[in-house]
Amino acid sequence: MVNSNANAMGIIFPNSYDSLVPELVNERLMASIPFGGRYRLVDFILSSMVNSGIDNINVLVRNNYHSLMDHLGSGREWDLARKNGGLNIFPPYAEKNMKPYSGRVEAIYSILPTLEESKEKYVVLTDANMAVNFDFKALMNAHIESGADVTVAYAKEEIPAGLKRIEGTGNFYYTLKVDNGRVTKFYINSKAEGIQNLSMNIFILERTLLIDLINTGFVRGSVYFERDVLATKTDKLNIRGYEFDGYHARICDMKSYFEENMKLLNDENLDALFYGNPIYTKIRDDNPTRYIPGAKVKNVLVSDGCVIEGEVENSVLFRGVKIGKGAKVKNCVLMQDTVIKDGSQVEYVITDKDVTITENKELCGTDSFQVFVAKGQIV
Repeated sequence: MVNSNANAMGIIFPNSYDSLVPELVNERLMASIPFGGRYRLVDFILSSMVNSGIDNINVLVRNNYHSLMDHLGSGREWDLARKNGGLNIFPPYAEKNMKPYSGRVEAIYSILPTLEESKEKYVVLTDANMAVNFDFKALMNAHIESGADVTVAYAKEEIPAGLKRIEGTGNFYYTLKVDNGRVTKFYINSKAEGIQNLSMNIFILERTLLIDLINTGFVRGSVYFERDVLATKTDKLNIRGYEFDGYHARICDMKSYFEENMKLLNDENLDALFYGNPIYTKIRDDNPTRYIPGAKVKNVLVSDGCVIEGEVENSVLFRGVKIGKGAKVKNCVLMQDTVIKDGSQVEYVITDKDVTITENKELCGTDSFQVFVAKGQIV
């Protein structure tokens, strides 16, 4: 895991886009949503930073952060349990001037003393609503070589339907107009059709420039870094675009959460996300999955600790899931320690952690509308 230190610090905003998946963030935040069998969304960004040599990482939480703090702990699994730098989690009121923030400007302003004391030349800003194996070292190299003031990562893709349904203040996504590598305009909550330059909300800039922008923006009442600061300075700052053409899973509603998990049943997508640099997560010492005689399994992603006696097809099973005798599971995403008891049938179902489906129950959704069972429920 040890990598040469990059001359950059990381800042992660784990609450971004919480409101898009209210069912999943009732007791957690976006960054700690389980994904891909044994991971949380934050694992992908955090691991990508560590793999790129960034070992001073600050997580600015706003609310519902207890599950994230439990998952991250001291940062040992990511080699971030250190005296200097390492993993630092800033909950509201952790310091005198900290409070629940509305946007990135307020959030960063609350840790200005930390920024000013840091030695790194660059700062990487990112959300945690995507599963992506991102090369931050390549982003930094591109930023330095271009001579940019700010570099923003984007992907060429259609705007997901879940983003287009965003309403109300505080929820924004951005598409970019890029001319010869330079970002000349930010479009806010665009409804344009076809392939767009959709921002990944990943930025890199010099630490001193960030401090200046945040100080100025905060005094002027700015709240959102992209909308209120960068979008108003495209003619004054050299903002460059960095196209990311790798695999990424963007979570923007329950449908996309289900679909992005199910895409990992395709080996090509699984390899694209996990090939190369490893993705680290919290260790749970458990037994290998057991397949009891009579079990039938087809096209599934199964984590450790599962016990399967029934039939499972086209499904993602997280750690510790138990499928009873005679039970049938098809096209489902079952989170940690879900129990499907004997004789039950579930199809197009998403279960949160610690859910129990009792004997001989039938629970079915559709490919366009999945049934969701909340954490700890017994059906």
